[in-house]
Amino acid sequence: MPLPDYRGGSIVNLMASLVAGLGGGDTGYVPLAALEAEAVTRRRHAVLLVVDGLGHEYLTRSEPGAALRRGLRGRITSVFPSTTATAITTFLTAAAPQQHGLTGWFTYFRELGSVIAVLPFQDRHGGMGLDESGIDAARFFGHRSVFDRISRRCYTVTPQRLIDSAFNVAHSHGAIRRAYTTLPQFFDVIGRGLDEGGEPSFTYAYWPELDRLAHEHGVASRQVSMHLEELDAAFDYFIDVIRGHDAIVIVTGDHGFIDTSPDRVIELEAHPALSETLVMPLCGERRAAFCYVHPDKCMQFEDYVTTRLDREATLVKSAELLAQGYFGLGAPHPHLGDRIGHYALIMNENFAINDSVAGEHRHVQIGVHGGLSSEEMFVPLIVFAP
Repeated sequence: MPLPDYRGGSIVNLMASLVAGLGGGDTGYVPLAALEAEAVTRRRHAVLLVVDGLGHEYLTRSEPGAALRRGLRGRITSVFPSTTATAITTFLTAAAPQQHGLTGWFTYFRELGSVIAVLPFQDRHGGMGLDESGIDAARFFGHRSVFDRISRRCYTVTPQRLIDSAFNVAHSHGAIRRAYTTLPQFFDVIGRGLDEGGEPSFTYAYWPELDRLAHEHGVASRQVSMHLEELDAAFDYFIDVIRGHDAIVIVTGDHGFIDTSPDRVIELEAHPALSETLVMPLCGERRAAFCYVHPDKCMQFEDYVTTRLDREATLVKSAELLAQGYFGLGAPHPHLGDRIGHYALIMNENFAINDSVAGEHRHVQIGVHGGLSSEEMFVPLIVFAP
């Protein structure tokens, strides 16, 4: 299983190259070996385009995607868990999970005494957002945005439905926020930022549609293939349009995907002897679940997983993941230990694990991610400097 390469080959290091190249100084991680900071510095404009769910293995074996593959320099790793809430926070802060402390779609916050769906910024069971309860997301997360590090004019390009979300606003400080609703408008808004103000700029642009389709239909589906073809054509046109703008355009993903099926999903409800050992719902992801185990039932928990689920999952003590550098390098976030539970279930092959809580809308997903397979962990590094 490939681990995140925080020593020069991950999205954390890509952000180190960008921040250094844009005058933001040292992030605490070495720049990406495949992208020197100077390559960014000498361009008037820099664009980072993150395609949610675009894995390197999927792109390289796909029939569509020729325009994107023209600029392919290789593959880099995501972070762990290989998932949007964790990786997007890395793009927006230039910090690894070790430092930013967000460990999956569902993260336990001891300071609130509850499990939070990070991106919607609400309790796991749904309902009113935490911001509506008077909790300031920027102060709560306590992250310094990447845009506050950079000395250029900065833009974020985000879907209209997310532009004013508490998470997005909290992580966009120092940038001009721009919204879009369609694929043509997405590239049009990016291009507009290169034309206005007459100043050097940095644009972070986020496209989520491939991820949505892969969750719903599977990454191997016709729907995802057709969408990649549409995205590829729009990107090819965009690159042609911005020739002469002295821009470097970097495209990558936050994670890749692996498809599962109903017979490969472990429903916690079907394992009551396992469920009764837990003191709270599963956290993290379906492919990398953090388990909070009652101190008197650790042996029962370990015995059950190693004898009944040994084919489906690899059991690891969470403290070992931390010690072995799965989340990053250097001093950890003060609450990181609280947010990774006592044990982690790293799912094997294409298995996933799922549980539910009262009031929660149940989502059926074919495409899943968060684990350590090559399909999930490797994302492309695509660079155009027309």
